[in-house]
Amino acid sequence: MNITNWDQAYQENFTPWDKGQPSPPLVEWLERNELAGRVLVPGCGVGHDVAFLVSRGIDAHGLDIAPTAIERAKARYPELAERFFLGDLFELQGQYDAVVEHTCLCALPPEWREKYRDAVAALLKPGGRLIGVFFINPEMDPGETGPPFGISESELRGLMAPRFEMVETYTPAAAYPGREGREMTGVLRKITS
Repeated sequence: MNITNWDQAYQENFTPWDKGQPSPPLVEWLERNELAGRVLVPGCGVGHDVAFLVSRGIDAHGLDIAPTAIERAKARYPELAERFFLGDLFELQGQYDAVVEHTCLCALPPEWREKYRDAVAALLKPGGRLIGVFFINPEMDPGETGPPFGISESELRGLMAPRFEMVETYTPAAAYPGREGREMTGVLRKITS
């Protein structure tokens, strides 16, 4: 299924990205690093990453464009219902200390990548961080074009260079089954000048 309507995918229960738990690379990163302040999780789906971040004492908020995803997040995590909101990343306004995402960029058409970069930069406070798990080698059937759309480290670096400095990238040891070695964790800091 070539996903072009995210809400339809949720309504039809075709959500292979929902593994029922927070992103293993994100959990791994937080075992070694500190994160504080107001955090946005774009493309939050049913909210596993948001719930995990909140359990770590982080002021996390989830955004998704699919109404059914937000409904399910609120139903799954009713104590966090006010932290999930329906909206478009490209129209959102606000200021966050960090944006944490798991393959949100890779779910978007490649021609939207600069738009994504600029939207995230606009949402971050000066020096704010983008902490992302990016697909470098998504598994696809022959002839399938995505989403997800893979991005290499050099492509990510080039895309983000005008607005962000790369702090670190690495292949995470932790991954969902079948994604081992196919994702990259990247930490980028918004350039303040």
